[in-house]
Amino acid sequence: MKILGIESSCDETSASVVEDGKKLLSNVVSSSMNLHAIYGGVIPEIAARSHIEVIIPVIDEALKIAECTWDDIDGIAVTYGAGLGGSLLVGVMTARTLAIIKNKPLYKSNHVLGHVYANFITESSIEGYSPIDKSPDFPFLAVIVSGGHSQLVLFKDHFDYQLLGKTQDDAIGEAFDKVAKILGLGYPGGPAIAIKAGEGDPTKYKLPIANMERYDFSFSGIKTAVLRLAQNEIGESYNFPSTKLSERLNESQKANIAASFQYTAVKTIVDKVKKAVIEFNVNNIVIAGGVGANQELRKQLKEAFNFEINYPDIKVCTDNGGMIATLGCYQAKYKKGIAIPEELDIEPNLVI
Repeated sequence: MKILGIESSCDETSASVVEDGKKLLSNVVSSSMNLHAIYGGVIPEIAARSHIEVIIPVIDEALKIAECTWDDIDGIAVTYGAGLGGSLLVGVMTARTLAIIKNKPLYKSNHVLGHVYANFITESSIEGYSPIDKSPDFPFLAVIVSGGHSQLVLFKDHFDYQLLGKTQDDAIGEAFDKVAKILGLGYPGGPAIAIKAGEGDPTKYKLPIANMERYDFSFSGIKTAVLRLAQNEIGESYNFPSTKLSERLNESQKANIAASFQYTAVKTIVDKVKKAVIEFNVNNIVIAGGVGANQELRKQLKEAFNFEINYPDIKVCTDNGGMIATLGCYQAKYKKGIAIPEELDIEPNLVI
């Protein structure tokens, strides 16, 4: 079975062909990140226009690399939520049209669930990819961490899962972006913070961890704490504008704040994971989402547990068509998410 996956939920336009839910035959990604960097975040209208320009060439390239014709494709999976409305619309309308023209089954795929299914990619014929050796065993605890999502989900089997907790405000990746902006480190914030944190002391400043019920998260408090810390470090009041802080902070201060923030933000996640592992007696953890590439997260998880933790190839941690095509293979196998092309609509606020 070969499924074409289409992903366009934010600023990456991606298409991929995956065989039998495990072999990545192609994974083409076109990012408009450079267009958003000057604004310090994604501009939805710019992202949507970029998707329109590149989506057909990206799909054509994915088929070419996979050495497939449309006769070889058994179905199309497309992200219909969650994400930016305009971006999702481009992907969904393209997939709908192709499903009708090429007479292919269409599967509506949840973007967040797709991140989890990146861990089921165990083979690849593409140079430079290093997939994991085996797919995760059930049951497992999925730690979903990205720019738009922070969730803990207990998976008992394919499509049999329980949401344990989620962020009540900012996702962890979003908090990284906002703190990076305060420190003048650029966009995207995750890699920028990680690099600067490598120069600093993670124990220099004690930042707060929100006391949330059960397995929920909150990152708005630590973001505000960083703002107040930076204002205090330069001897200014809380009225001092955040946009001017980076001009007054020296490099040592920036490094120490970045390191302390990264350590505490990651600890917020890891503490909840520890609690869930004990309560639900699981010894299998799956990391999903772009923040899964963060080395501090990997370090703290390794120190916390004496069993192996599943990480997908870093190149499929961030948004990509491979994760959607993989999910689509399992949707086809288990007859889940079957969509009528003429009726499929986007759901920007879709949850897992």
